[in-house]
Amino acid sequence: MIGLCLGLAGSVWATLPVTEFTLAWQHTVEKVRWEEDYRITPQGLELREARVRGSGAGMDIPDGAVLRDGAWHFRRRLPPLNPLRLGRTPEAGDYQLCNNGRCRELAEWLGPPDADQPMVELWACEDRHTAPL
Repeated sequence: MIGLCLGLAGSVWATLPVTEFTLAWQHTVEKVRWEEDYRITPQGLELREARVRGSGAGMDIPDGAVLRDGAWHFRRRLPPLNPLRLGRTPEAGDYQLCNNGRCRELAEWLGPPDADQPMVELWACEDRHTAPL
């Protein structure tokens, strides 16, 4: 069964038994929530839709975005990502992984963001040793 691996350079720190998830975070400058919906496929993480609740520094709303329920919704045509690299530092706060209406900080699986380990990767992998989401 396919799942979501979290780790770095192929070293698995946690495996989650999901086939889709939302990655969410707060923009460090504008303090605006950003969300991206992914589906996990054998080819990688397929970005389905993104939402942002405002614009500002480094957050230009793409052409074709639609304002709905207080957020700009848009789609980007990208090949599946495998891995998806995330910068993760104490100053920036943590990412959330959401699934089935429940959101949890990456810290629940990986510990708090650490300046000595400022990156994490997410990728599609075989779901062997799973942690609940």
